[in-house]
Amino acid sequence: MNPILDVVVRSLCVYLFMMVAIRLFGKNQLSQLNAGDVVLLLLISNAVQNAMVGQDTSLQGGLIAALVLFAANFIVKRLMFTNPSFKTFMEADPVILIKDGKVDEKALDDVKINIDELEEAIREHGVDGIKNVKLSILEVDGNISVISEDEKDKQTHYSRIKRKNKRKYH
Repeated sequence: MNPILDVVVRSLCVYLFMMVAIRLFGKNQLSQLNAGDVVLLLLISNAVQNAMVGQDTSLQGGLIAALVLFAANFIVKRLMFTNPSFKTFMEADPVILIKDGKVDEKALDDVKINIDELEEAIREHGVDGIKNVKLSILEVDGNISVISEDEKDKQTHYSRIKRKNKRKYH
């Protein structure tokens, strides 16, 4: 087989494997990077490097592998944008955690967030308790959005904090 075509096919296979593996094992593998997660990512990248380029350790082989990965990612993103069922397969939907001051215990259990983590997120948004939350949503990127209502003037306040350590969920 042509060496360039070999790198292209190998890179595509690794890319598809990684996308399926991340989906099967849950996005929580990437949503909050602790020391163990960083080590896992480094080991995975080292493990799949040779699978992508084979014996071709040249600059050309590495650049072709990188180009294939960029192109595959572009195509996947484009498919997610144009095909709602593919997007649903690749990404989890947002999850409502609190509605009108009432916690959805089943939703918390499904996304593996405990009540202490939820209360911490609410405090980070400047809300002093679950009872004051009009709506709290675990977004697809792992962040928790909070919509609260000010008791004094009955105004709705929305805040969304980009977390350094995103919440884990599938």
